[in-house]
Amino acid sequence: MNSGRFNRWLTLGANVATLLGVLLVILQLQENRALMRAQVRHDLAEGIVDLLDSAAGNSQLAGVLRRGNLGEDLTPDEQMQFSVRTNALFRYWEDVHYQYRQGLFDESEFSTQKEAWRGYLASSKGAVAYWCSVRTLYSPAFSAELDSLLPAHGC
Repeated sequence: MNSGRFNRWLTLGANVATLLGVLLVILQLQENRALMRAQVRHDLAEGIVDLLDSAAGNSQLAGVLRRGNLGEDLTPDEQMQFSVRTNALFRYWEDVHYQYRQGLFDESEFSTQKEAWRGYLASSKGAVAYWCSVRTLYSPAFSAELDSLLPAHGC
């Protein structure tokens, strides 16, 4: 009789230990998710800072971007610079959109991102024209999102 009672207590103890182990794993996963979210957010912020610094530290590129955004004529080399830089910006935006869809950006963060995109597209004829020429090279979900932000003249 004592061995049966001992076995029940032993089983109960093992079950409680297993439950505590599962709870600790869940807590660790939640902590890792928070750390991953912070790392992704940091990496994205670092990416946009690098894009902004590229023009701030290079007056020639700044001039190309200014004229390209206004839709002015560019030389073939300048057009390539504008296209590559604009493509980098759109790829950054696509990554932000992807991270949002994965739950790593909340709605308020993503809404402010979209408003910044809308503002840029409203002021950059060159970026809109470039987007219209390459939009099929991006994910359908991102393309639809960006298309919804285009100014009235759109593609």
